[in-house]
Amino acid sequence: MIIFPAIDLYEGKAVRLYKGDYNQMTVYSENPPEIALDFVKSGATHIHIVDLEGAKTGATPNLETVCKIKQKSRLFCEIGGGIRSMEVIDRYINAGIDRVILGTAAVKDEALVKTAVEKYGEKIAVGVDIKDGLVAIKGWTEKSDLPAFEFCEKMQNLGVKTLICTDISKDGAMQGTNIPLYKQMSEKFDLQIVASGGVSTLEDVRRLREMDLYGAIIGKAYYTGAVNLKEAVEVAR
Repeated sequence: MIIFPAIDLYEGKAVRLYKGDYNQMTVYSENPPEIALDFVKSGATHIHIVDLEGAKTGATPNLETVCKIKQKSRLFCEIGGGIRSMEVIDRYINAGIDRVILGTAAVKDEALVKTAVEKYGEKIAVGVDIKDGLVAIKGWTEKSDLPAFEFCEKMQNLGVKTLICTDISKDGAMQGTNIPLYKQMSEKFDLQIVASGGVSTLEDVRRLREMDLYGAIIGKAYYTGAVNLKEAVEVAR
């Protein structure tokens, strides 16, 4: 299983939100590329980046910082947050980013998913953010009326290979991850599933690895020191 340590960007800084709430933001670093170098030292091979400003606006305000993270770390970098057009997808991929994650756009614009997958194949992932069994959109500020599993099936049928699944109720809350949800998903779908939200102990990592999940994102637990990234990477292997 791959560990994806996360960098959430806001105004060029590395921050974390509590349960997706922009009013509950903690700034952890003014220099995100330095954090990426620490990931390298810990043995990580992949980085999960979210542009929190982009999630609201649909633009790429942190593109320069994203590129610096990629250039400094030389790790596999995936980016999400407000990617709602082919123009923005092209911009990131042409800048050398390895994988682009569609969120709100995948719910609102299936044609975009289809076009992106036809053009870039496995470089396109979809993020499914789940709130009360439904898909949440627009930086988690709105709940759609689309059942999460129905949406996942739709994405699989469109040729999407990687799904990043976040249980919003667990995100940043440091109360463990939703093991039953990921177990259900991995049994139901033929997709590379990345668990996101609430991965806060080595035991979480161990349990996700045991169900042969493709990946797990570690966010707040890294920044608070609750999880030693080097140990998490070893447990995941």
